[in-house]
Amino acid sequence: MSTNLETEVQALKEQGNTCVREQKYEEAMYHYTRAIKIDPQNYSLYSNRSLVFLRMQQYHLSMEDAFMTIQLKPDWTKGYYRKAEIEFYTFRFSEAIQSYRKALELQPDDPSIIDAINRASRSLIQDRRADQQIPWLGAGVGIILGVIVVIADYVFTNKPTLSHPILMVLLTMAIAMIGFGVAKGFRYFVKCQRRSLLEPPVDLFENEKEESPSDSEKNSEKDKHPKYSKAQARERFKKGKS
Repeated sequence: MSTNLETEVQALKEQGNTCVREQKYEEAMYHYTRAIKIDPQNYSLYSNRSLVFLRMQQYHLSMEDAFMTIQLKPDWTKGYYRKAEIEFYTFRFSEAIQSYRKALELQPDDPSIIDAINRASRSLIQDRRADQQIPWLGAGVGIILGVIVVIADYVFTNKPTLSHPILMVLLTMAIAMIGFGVAKGFRYFVKCQRRSLLEPPVDLFENEKEESPSDSEKNSEKDKHPKYSKAQARERFKKGKS
């Protein structure tokens, strides 16, 4: 690369860094992207743009740049650290811990990486604890609602429907199980939403793609050679013989 291009890339990188400090992330992304077009092998540019996409919550784009950073410079700590940060903010705590540890292998005893590992470990413990506790919390709420229903049936009706204690217990247990199931389903929904954070957005215009050149050529060929019916073809053949 010529000196002029190197100077231009460095200037764009500095402009991007300034925009990041000023939290002008869209402008920073623009400068980094221009620099990458000039120097597509510059791994630090991908790392910086990955950070910008992370701040913009464009997680799938941020991960693509993190992978590109690692691919271009597999022995650079920051590539794995970027990947770990994306995984942490998309609630993939186990994967984040593994990526942080890979970064720590390349840069041992780094206090910021050690703190990040501890933070991710605490978040993983809390997340697993929530998986266990939230369904039972739903069951507890169900028990309270069941008791309220039984008391209301006994107090506010002239002839209580739930006159037998076994019916009261069964109703309370049924509502508790419903609460357990609803809470567990809600937790599953949250997990699915988290997994989708790294998926690219749905292409709403997939069925409206432009016609390919081959299709255009086929259509032009059809225009040049229009179809004839069998009767028209015989008539044209007779004229040709005469």
